[in-house]
Amino acid sequence: MQRVFAIALLTWKAALRFRLFLVIAGLLLATVVLLPMLIKDDGTARGFTQILLTYTLGIIATLLGLSTLWLACGTLARDIEECQIQVVATKPVARWQIWVGKWMGLMSLNAALLLLSGASVYLLLQWRATRLPADQQAILRNEVLVSRGSARERSFDKEINEQTEKLLLERVQKYPADRADMAEVRRQIREQVKADYQVVPPGAYRPWEIHFDTAKANLKDQPLFVRVKFNSAQKSPSGTFDALWQVGVPQKTQIYRAGPMSLAPDTFHEFQIPPNLIDENGVLTIVFINSNDATLLFPLEDGMEVLYREGGFLTNYARGLGIIFCWMALLCAIGLAAASLLSFPVAAFFALGLLAITLSSGTMASAVAQGTIADYDSEKGTSGSSPADVVVIPVFKATLKAINLVRDFSPVEALSTGRSITWADLARAFIQIVVVMGGTFAVTGIIILNRRELATAQGNQ
Repeated sequence: MQRVFAIALLTWKAALRFRLFLVIAGLLLATVVLLPMLIKDDGTARGFTQILLTYTLGIIATLLGLSTLWLACGTLARDIEECQIQVVATKPVARWQIWVGKWMGLMSLNAALLLLSGASVYLLLQWRATRLPADQQAILRNEVLVSRGSARERSFDKEINEQTEKLLLERVQKYPADRADMAEVRRQIREQVKADYQVVPPGAYRPWEIHFDTAKANLKDQPLFVRVKFNSAQKSPSGTFDALWQVGVPQKTQIYRAGPMSLAPDTFHEFQIPPNLIDENGVLTIVFINSNDATLLFPLEDGMEVLYREGGFLTNYARGLGIIFCWMALLCAIGLAAASLLSFPVAAFFALGLLAITLSSGTMASAVAQGTIADYDSEKGTSGSSPADVVVIPVFKATLKAINLVRDFSPVEALSTGRSITWADLARAFIQIVVVMGGTFAVTGIIILNRRELATAQGNQ
């Protein structure tokens, strides 16, 4: 490991010699200081803080990600192109030690930059919070600068799938011609069945039973926050709809009634409810009464959620930065793996190409959902077919599985909405992003570097 640390130290010296560390640090600090002056918010402390966290952490991750790719590609490719690696390799230092040493040097550089910029964002938030009125500080401490757990209604997937298959069987028995497009018929029936669980007609009500299980013991005298979202095919003259809420069960818990609230569709709304409304079985019952003339739809995925305090902001913030650090570890491995085989410009192009593929995963997901890369007719709900589907769709599915190992984690969104990032989340991010994905690129890069004829390659140039 002494040789590995020596290579890591040389990587640090190179970054300092070219003033790269100082330039990136200056850019990150300028982002933290100048960005708040340019941000337009909704005028509330909560809105400003959420936007500030989203933009500053997003830009920090972007700057560090691009600089990591550029450095990882450049530091190894340049050493090979300028014949410096041959001198190191004849010390003798094993090539895997050179590769790992480069990775450790770049990651320690990232750690210092992330710590500097992350600490600056945290101190800025705390400083601005102390300058707010007491009521606004309370909102921040309870809804944004906090670590909140989430509880949802149980999944109805089993019931929906069973009803879908039952209706599908009846449908194909009655209309045998529908067998030609079973996948599309099943999808349509499933959406119809799913609507029964989501739609609230005018004058009707919709109950949710939220199970807290073991969390109930820690929620005594603690306020809860209901987060809701609904859609509507009809438009209201005012652009909003009235919402009446009842929380609790008569004769079992206290009853809390709220409303009418004027809520806009297609957006998230959050409101506080009093503590101690959970029954003895750990169930919180929430009822929505639709007093409008329009039908409202609450999506099963994110239509209703209850948030509760789990811990403080600082530890949660540190875990969020830890996940961003895992992203940097993967990008560093990708850059070094590309530089193990390719020249600096080609390696940088290859690494940025992989990043572009990741960002365009929505297109691949859409193709997989439709089962084809051919044109999709949104009005008829049908799509064509392509001979390339046999190869392309399986490739897209495998690519999406690999991408989702990384994209399953969203620390920036979680921190900006006061959501908990647990130690389990951080451990899972480390295993999936660093060990599985990063390890795959690392092993590939080391094998390529070990097999590469460095002297011959330089002689041919």
